[in-house]
Amino acid sequence: MYSKTKKLTTTGVLCALAYAAAAVGRVPLILFLKYDPKDIVIAVGGLVFGPLTSFSVSAVVSLAELFIVSENGVLGFFMNVVSSCSFACTAAFIHRKKQSALGAAAGLLSGWACMVFVMLFWNYLIAPVYMGYPREAVVELLVPAFLPFNLIKGGINAIATMILYKPVVVPFVSAR
Repeated sequence: MYSKTKKLTTTGVLCALAYAAAAVGRVPLILFLKYDPKDIVIAVGGLVFGPLTSFSVSAVVSLAELFIVSENGVLGFFMNVVSSCSFACTAAFIHRKKQSALGAAAGLLSGWACMVFVMLFWNYLIAPVYMGYPREAVVELLVPAFLPFNLIKGGINAIATMILYKPVVVPFVSAR
C-alpha cells in the first residue's frame, strides 16, 4: 500500500518529467502543430495511480506551460488539459477496471480514439478564436491537418506508453 506522501511525491516527479518532456521534446509535426511526449508520462501516472492523477498532472503541467512556454495563452492551456485528459484519463479509467496488459492496451486504444474525436470537436470550436481564422478556414484544416496530427500524436503516445507498461507500471501496480 502506498502512503499518501509517497503518492504525492511520485505525482510531483511525474509533473516534473511531463513538463521536461513538453519543454524539451516539442517537435513540429504537421504545419503549425507541434508534438510533445508529455502525455506518455501523464498516461503512465494514470495507469499507476488512476484517472485523478492523470488529471492532476495534466493540469499542473499545462499551467506551468501556460506561464513558461505557451504560445497560445489561456486557450492553449485549456486545449492542453482537454487533449491530455481525453487520452490519459480514458486510458487510466479503463485500466482501473482491468489491471492487466490487456486492460492497459484497451485503455490506451480507447484513449487514443477519444482524444482524436474530442480534439477534432474542440479544434472546431476553439481554434478559430486563438488562431484568428474564420471557422470555415478551420473546418478546411480539420481533415488534412488536425485529424492526422491527432492520429499520429495518439498513436505515438499509446505505443510508447504500452512499451513502458511492463517495466514501469507493473512493479507499481503489483506493489499495492
